[in-house]
Amino acid sequence: MGSQDVLSETTRLASSSALLQILFRVITFGLNAFTLRYVSKEMIGLVNVRLTLLYSTVVFLAREAFRRACLSGSTKRNWTKTINLLWLTVPLGVCWSLFLGWIWLRLLEVPDPNTVPYYKIGVVAFGLSAVVELLGEPFWVLAQAHLFIRLKVIAESLSVVSKCILTVILVVLYPQWGLHIFSLAQLLYTSILVLCYIMYFMKFLGSPEATKKSFPVSRMTDLLPNLIEDQTVVDWKEARLTWSFFKQSFLKQMLTEGERYVMTFLNVLNFGDQGVYDIVNNLGSLVARFIFLPVEESFYIFFAKVLERGMDVKLQKQDDIAMAAAVLESLLKLVLLVGLSITVFGYAYSQLALDIYGGSMLSSGSGPGLLRCYSLYVLLLAVNGVTECFAFASMCKEEVDRFNFVMLALSFTFLCVSYFLTQWQGSVGFILANCFNMSIRIAHSIHYIYNYFKESSYRPLKGLLLSPSLIFVYIISGVVTVFSEIYTRERKNCLRKVL
Repeated sequence: MGSQDVLSETTRLASSSALLQILFRVITFGLNAFTLRYVSKEMIGLVNVRLTLLYSTVVFLAREAFRRACLSGSTKRNWTKTINLLWLTVPLGVCWSLFLGWIWLRLLEVPDPNTVPYYKIGVVAFGLSAVVELLGEPFWVLAQAHLFIRLKVIAESLSVVSKCILTVILVVLYPQWGLHIFSLAQLLYTSILVLCYIMYFMKFLGSPEATKKSFPVSRMTDLLPNLIEDQTVVDWKEARLTWSFFKQSFLKQMLTEGERYVMTFLNVLNFGDQGVYDIVNNLGSLVARFIFLPVEESFYIFFAKVLERGMDVKLQKQDDIAMAAAVLESLLKLVLLVGLSITVFGYAYSQLALDIYGGSMLSSGSGPGLLRCYSLYVLLLAVNGVTECFAFASMCKEEVDRFNFVMLALSFTFLCVSYFLTQWQGSVGFILANCFNMSIRIAHSIHYIYNYFKESSYRPLKGLLLSPSLIFVYIISGVVTVFSEIYTRERKNCLRKVL
């Protein structure tokens, strides 16, 4: 597949993913807003912070490095060896689940059973759900590598919607079940996710479409671990690259979920405050999940296929380099404009959004301040997603290893900064610490991109430069929206007094 074809397919993947995610997430958004009326802040804090952290940590540490290593390079490879390598995620996930589950049960503070019952069952269920999801990893990587556009989005969306529907039904009918509700919903989510991939490949493999595409796998048994006569079980080059990414993934997880680790292990916030923070965090990151994440995942595949890792720009195909530079510049400009728009309008209308979504539980107290800070953080998230996407897709093994040391320093700095800022500013301190962390990561990626294209005539970082007229428009928009929000709030207060 030529670079132009890869770009076309990648663009379709990103746009289709974004549109389908918006469609399904709107349904999820409404179901979650309904659930908030029936669940306490403490329950939300325990489920969405502590238990979800257990699940996400197991899944991320078990598979992230394998994904990045196995999606690099061409699809023309020995897929038997790649699939063998990917199946190692399951025993690795079991080990992480047992180890972290023990920590969650034995070392962390156990919530009051009168407020949040069935905590132990919740820990077991969320750890088990992580292992179930890892069973679908070979299918996921194979689908992503061959740009199966809608499979990933439909599978994830159906899983999320099913989880939300089950949660709503059980919360309304059996509220006394406590964590049993969220445990069952989580297991349903991962089971449906894996089944969607299995059922798709059962139908696809051996079909005329698979034959036409010369798909490298012809039977379902080929997706199980297989031994190759007179050959190594795995590709050792991929295995070494996986190890490099594994060291990095541990640090990246600390940076991505750092505030949740601080909440969980240092007890700087109670479960109720954790619940409000998580709701605001999820609401603020909607656009990041709808638009930025599909773009990052899809164009990581594009850059990884078009560029040669560790090879000098001058030695690569100049048409591919020109296309990569043009795509990177356009992506930077796109996410910058979207991020600025979110910052301008999100700052002004934070209180209104929270009032509509969760009522007075969210719109009073620290909620609006949290969402205002998060609107700035979304801008940094947008830029960092694209710059790191390019950096990780083009770095060689040695550069990845060097970046690990940078991530190590950032992890330690972030945890310290978040702890002290939280002591000073409460839950807002977590978002301020994330902004600091993300700014450092952006600066590092920009430095890498500048050096990467330094010897060429391409300057993709120009995508981060805005015209003075556009900056002026954003300033005027910010002023107008702030005054309109003040006017709307005062009118609303007057109406309440009259009534």
